[in-house]
Amino acid sequence: MEEGEARKDAGMEGWLARWYARTRRNDAAEFARQAEAVAARLGVRGDVLEVAPGPGYFGIALARLGDFRITGLDLSRTLVGIAAENAMKAGARIDFRIGNAASMPFPEGAFDFVYCAAAFKNFAAPVRALDEMHRVLRPGGEAMILDLRKDVPIAEIDAYVRASGRGAIDGWITRQAFRRMLIGRAYTREAFARMAAESRFGGCAIETDQIGLMVRLTKAGPRIAGGE
Repeated sequence: MEEGEARKDAGMEGWLARWYARTRRNDAAEFARQAEAVAARLGVRGDVLEVAPGPGYFGIALARLGDFRITGLDLSRTLVGIAAENAMKAGARIDFRIGNAASMPFPEGAFDFVYCAAAFKNFAAPVRALDEMHRVLRPGGEAMILDLRKDVPIAEIDAYVRASGRGAIDGWITRQAFRRMLIGRAYTREAFARMAAESRFGGCAIETDQIGLMVRLTKAGPRIAGGE
């Protein structure tokens, strides 16, 4: 059992999942930017897996940009239901499933791209999750992980929440979640690099922004795109 396994990977259910789905609507512009970045790397088609898609906003944004076959895998039954309903309302064909990032129910080499945002710090077995991402990618496929960085200044968290347009109560709850739980679970750039080196990827490229890390990992081999 990896460190923290007993307290993580519990899944977000019920009212907490519904609140999370509501508050993440405030990040719609960021989801759209991320979808455009992924589409630019893939072209107009490909098989994409989103790990921990939550309410499904990224997948819906990506579905508008090309002929992508998109799958979402989440521990939360509540969020899988919310995401499926959101996709149906948006007219996006996305296959949302219940499952664990450390033991994915997919065959080897099933995807061209794996995306995971704001969730990796919550995984109980992070290196196993990286190994599973590597396994389900095709040769030449990429994984992108976006998450909070542990050394983020509190002032930057406050600025991020203000800029997101959240209301007073929602903003207060969000700031408390960052301060009391999320920062404690997050990784530094150095810690993430060590995990990537231990994984089957063998390494990664990391960029930082206002509050987070963007980690890119590539599976060795010539690219074999399933959607082409």
